Formats: sequence, structure tokens, C-alpha cells
Amino acid sequence: MNLRSIVSNFVTSKKPVKQGEEARHARRAFRRRLSMSNLIFIVTLFFLFLPLVVLVIYSFNESTSMTWTRFSFRWYERLLNSRELWRAFRNSIFVALTSAISATIIGTIGAIGINWYKFKLRSYVQTISFLPMILPEIIIGVSLAIFFAGLGIPLGLFTIYIAHTTFNIPFVFLMVMARLDEFDFSIIEAAADLGANEKETLFKVTLPICMPGILSGLLTAVTLSLEDFVITFFVAGPGSSTLPIFIYSAITRRGGVTPLISALSVVMILGTVILSVALRKFLKHIAAK
Repeated sequence: MNLRSIVSNFVTSKKPVKQGEEARHARRAFRRRLSMSNLIFIVTLFFLFLPLVVLVIYSFNESTSMTWTRFSFRWYERLLNSRELWRAFRNSIFVALTSAISATIIGTIGAIGINWYKFKLRSYVQTISFLPMILPEIIIGVSLAIFFAGLGIPLGLFTIYIAHTTFNIPFVFLMVMARLDEFDFSIIEAAADLGANEKETLFKVTLPICMPGILSGLLTAVTLSLEDFVITFFVAGPGSSTLPIFIYSAITRRGGVTPLISALSVVMILGTVILSVALRKFLKHIAAK
């Protein structure tokens, strides 16, 4: 090898090598990681989850104040032994399940009826059914309290059940209607051609196809019922407090959030996460079949 070839090889090795498409995309992705939108996203997540982290930490604080003393399971033990709390929890579960099932049945039947049948007041009925979603909850709560007082119905779990069913129906109605808007009505015609009557078509064709919307409406109704406070506050009677009312009463009696409420919140967060993961796996299992 002569001197000219050695110099040529040296110069060639020092030239920048053209990068491929994958390398350019990787470099652009690295730059985007530090963009302003990602920074805002991280800051938003921090402010959203920081209160939850503080709540979890202070639920293990032995003291009732915000000054940390030492690690303790004291408030979780009191949580297990609180009869008033568990009574409110049972009331919440009972009202949530019963009102959600009732709202799902009524909302589903209403959505299918309005979608199937054509009548003069159809558009007005469809508009009025969305009013509980639009009106402020305090107006619904006051109007229901006046309604029950006018009829002489004593306030209690029954009135809470009626109130929760009332404001849950529009949510179920909306979700089932959204599913029916994507419905192919040629399937109904095919079922009729094969000899199915209206009842068989409803239970064997329409309801199975609408089942994702029905389940979504049911779960939404359960969630809304469990967390509702404003309407429940106006229609609840003595001995019929739900979990949100119990938490509000505990905070107002003691002048702030106590470690007992923090421990209850941690248990509710864990329960929500576990149920969400279990439900997600269940739905994946159903979709895979």
C-alpha cells in the first residue's frame, strides 16, 4: 500500500457517514421528549397525584394533626371497627346497585322505544330526557325534596333510590342511543324474514348488539350513584346516610380531613384500582372469545 492510498483511506474515514431513516427518527423522538407539551403534561400529572400521595402518607400517621409523629396502622384499625362507617358503606352499595339496575332497564327500554317507533312527540321526549344531565344538581335535589314533601313520603333510603334512579336514566339512555345510532337495521329485517316476532328480535338480536352500551351505562350509573353528594344531601333522612354524607359529616364535625378519612380514601383508591384492573381483564377475556 503506497502513501496515496493511506491518505485516501484516512480522509474517507473522517467523512461523516449518512445516517439512516431510523437514526433520524430516534434523534427527533429524543428532542420531542423534552418539548413544552411533555413538560406541561408532567407538571399536570404531578399536581394531580401529589395530593393523593400526601393523603396516603398521612393515613399512616399516628397523630391527628398534619405533623408527622410515627408510622402507625391506628386509623385503619378504627376504620374496620367503625359501625357508622360500614352502615353508610352498605347504604351506598345498596342504593348504587338498585338504582343503577333500575336506571339501566328504564333507560334501555326508552332508548330502544324512541329509536324503533316514530310518533309526534318523539323529539320532545328525547330532549326532555336529557334535562337531568343539564340542570345543576342542587336544583334537582331541591325539587325532589319538595316533591317528596308534597306527597308526604318520608325521607330515607327509598327517596335516595328514587333520586339516584332519576338522574342516572339520562346517562344510560345516551349511551344506548349512541350504540343504536351505529345499529344496522337490516339485521332486524333479516330476523323478521326468518320468522322472528318482535319479542324474539328484541331479546335475541337488539339487546345482545346493544350490550356494550348497556354495560357502559350500568357502570356509569353505579359510579355516579356512589359519588353523589348534593342530591343525596337533600333527599336523605335520619339513619340513611351514604358514604359521601358520612365523609362530609366527619369533616365538618372535626373541622378538617382526619387520618380516618385519609385511611378510608386510601382503601377506596385501592378498591377502585383493583376493580378497574379486574374489569379490564374480564372485558378482554370476553372480547377474545
